[in-house]
Parts: sequence; C-alpha cells; structure tokens
Amino acid sequence: MEKIKINTIIEIVGMPKEHVEETMNKVVSLIKEDKEIELITHDTAETKLVKDLWSTFTEFELDFNDFKKLTGFCFDFMPSSVEILEPTTPKVSSEDISELLNDVLAKIHQYDMALKRMILEQRAKKKVEDKTNSSEEAKKE
Repeated sequence: MEKIKINTIIEIVGMPKEHVEETMNKVVSLIKEDKEIELITHDTAETKLVKDLWSTFTEFELDFNDFKKLTGFCFDFMPSSVEILEPTTPKVSSEDISELLNDVLAKIHQYDMALKRMILEQRAKKKVEDKTNSSEEAKKE
C-alpha cells in the first residue's frame, strides 16, 4: 500500500491556559513517538482566550503506511479536520472501508446511548422535583 500523506489540525480548548498548553504538548509528543506515524511538519498556534476558554491548535503534516492507521489516528486524536494530500486517488480495500464504517457506527451508538441515558436521568430528576414541589405546596395549604 502506498503512503497516505495528510494535513490535519488538532485543537485543544479548556481551562486553565497551562493545562491546554500541556495537553497540546502531550499530543505533539504522542504523535512524534508513534513509530507508525511519520511526522513531517507541525506548527502550534499561540494559546488564546476565546469565549472564556483557552484555545490552541496544531497543524500537522503526517505520513501513514496504511488506511487503518490513519483511521485509528482520527479516532484517537479526533482532529478538527483532515485533508488527504497524497495519493490523490487512494486505493482502499473493501475490508478497510467496512472496518471504518463499523468503527464509526460503534462510536455513534455509544453517543446515542449516552444521550438517551442523560435524557432519562433528567426526566427522572424532574419527576422527583415535581413531586417534591407539589408536596411542599400541599403542606402550605
């Protein structure tokens, strides 16, 4: 399989400023240390305060030996964007595409379950609050 060259951006947002900068430094280190990723270039922007949160991003140019490692990178680091630079017409096996789609679906199902759990917890909390409020009102009368 031919190498896959990408341009990607990873953004970190949070508080305090030092934590955001340390986290970005760790991300850069993890990518540098990964023997299956070739780091060609990287450039980290100055950390800035944006809407009460600190934000920075790093733009990377990276080479991957295969599609599977690229998709793993995307799930592990959750970049803001990925642009495939080379090859212009990648050859991807149906096995790789199936694996990617199944990974995406598994992640969507995880988020769906978490969202449904949060909705059910909020409904249960509201029912308890409504019962408490109606009991207190009945006592006042």
